[in-house]
Amino acid sequence: MIKKISIYIISFAYIFVGIKHFTDPHFFSPIVPDYLPYPLALVYISGFFEVFLGALILFSKYRKIAAWGLILLLIAVFPANIFLVQNVDAQIALNVTKDFAIYRLPFQLLFILLAYWHTK
Repeated sequence: MIKKISIYIISFAYIFVGIKHFTDPHFFSPIVPDYLPYPLALVYISGFFEVFLGALILFSKYRKIAAWGLILLLIAVFPANIFLVQNVDAQIALNVTKDFAIYRLPFQLLFILLAYWHTK
């Protein structure tokens, strides 16, 4: 029962945040590491995959592939979380402290583990 509820929570969260990538892309672009080209395009691409995989995980037939996709997505965007820790301008743009950015890092592992749980 808890696993089924978590699927709905995961789906809603990824779809919600993914849509925000399109409605407010300039919120996310400051945390795209400056060594990556086309930050706005990367925001849109990651948003697309959040919406797509967040919806796909609802369907038991596709849940395993969606969960693996979310794991890959979380790994792919992890450099943005590290960049937020290292970059004062990114922290100012998102109105967060360095400590808050550091505290966010372990949650990425938690989200990966949660997605992995749904590969089974």
